[in-house]
Amino acid sequence: MKFSLLVLGSPQSSPAVHSALNFAEACLASGHELFRVFFFHDAVIAGNAFTIAPQDQVNLPKAWQRFGDEHGTDMVLCISSALRRGIVDAREAKRYELGASNSLKGFDLSGLGQWAEAMIVSDRVVTFGG
Repeated sequence: MKFSLLVLGSPQSSPAVHSALNFAEACLASGHELFRVFFFHDAVIAGNAFTIAPQDQVNLPKAWQRFGDEHGTDMVLCISSALRRGIVDAREAKRYELGASNSLKGFDLSGLGQWAEAMIVSDRVVTFGG
């Protein structure tokens, strides 16, 4: 079965980002396919390279980055949500004449069309947060 995930909650104040990661790992371990993970609203913070987690907590951005690297998962940050929260890739940093980018490697900034495609091609869509 082909799944796509929509992640909405903030990594700092909601279990949504961590629950989605656990589900994604279980999904692949069960032999299913994960087409795309789309981070929307506050969940885009999961793609911020400048996030520092306390030593006794999971660094969710790094955990998602590792997951994406290991499994070749398509992970998309909603571009308008990301820009509103100060998360930019190299292209957007140049466009807005910023000194640096802060999106983690492995996350792509893109629009809602990516989410629409995921809904069309997936057998199941699971939402975390809200």
